[in-house]
Amino acid sequence: MPVRKGAPTPLHLGTGALCAALLLTGCARTPDPAPASPTRAPRPPAASGPASPSAPASAAPGDARPVPASRIPGLGPATQARVPDGTSQALVVAGASADGNTATTVLYARNPAGRWERVAGPWASHNALKGWTHDHHAGDLRSPIGVFRLGDAGGRLPDPGARLPYDQDPGFAISGTGFLGEPLEGSFDHVIAIDYNRVPGRTPLDKERPLGQGKGGGVWIHVDHGGPTQACVSLDREDLRELLRALDPAREPVVVMGPGAELAR
Repeated sequence: MPVRKGAPTPLHLGTGALCAALLLTGCARTPDPAPASPTRAPRPPAASGPASPSAPASAAPGDARPVPASRIPGLGPATQARVPDGTSQALVVAGASADGNTATTVLYARNPAGRWERVAGPWASHNALKGWTHDHHAGDLRSPIGVFRLGDAGGRLPDPGARLPYDQDPGFAISGTGFLGEPLEGSFDHVIAIDYNRVPGRTPLDKERPLGQGKGGGVWIHVDHGGPTQACVSLDREDLRELLRALDPAREPVVVMGPGAELAR
């Protein structure tokens, strides 16, 4: 019997692009050819704590200009403008390149003074095999670029202490191999649903697609299996468990994801 707790999350924030057909057939699907071997990105050094307010981060790599206190580090004004005013937690997934499948993920929170500070990460992560897109269609092997709410979680294993509603269900079991021949088993032990083409407040396993099946769905943050995904973002198991415990629905968390250069605009 599934175990579910918590209240429905905020309404989905769409961007008109995104997602791949995952839900046990997307990130979980065994690929056809074995493409060129993208390798696991080296794990960034662990963060020692929140970024110091006295030393603001640059607006983009190599840019010496300080980030305004009201802007999330790494985001440019156009991207920041898409973050809802009521949001005070943001997970930033910055891809290495537009066509790459490795990224760096950091959780930021806005303090009472209005400054965004790093509270967890940086974490090495994977995204889709072929990189990123503004106009996702099911099966294109690209991850979404955009800002999306995070409101529902679940997994095959018990709740590790999430504040988001968590659905434990055997339906999260997965088998087969990924693009590099790596085993997929355990990839859905814990997942966080990204609110694209889904009904918020339901289990990540829900298959209703308000925009139609052709626009994909079932795009999650899930346990990393050591290779690129169909469309999802993947994190090492302990990093994902830490994220699950940190996300607070009262802070209206979102994920901001795409190539780093794109997010800096």
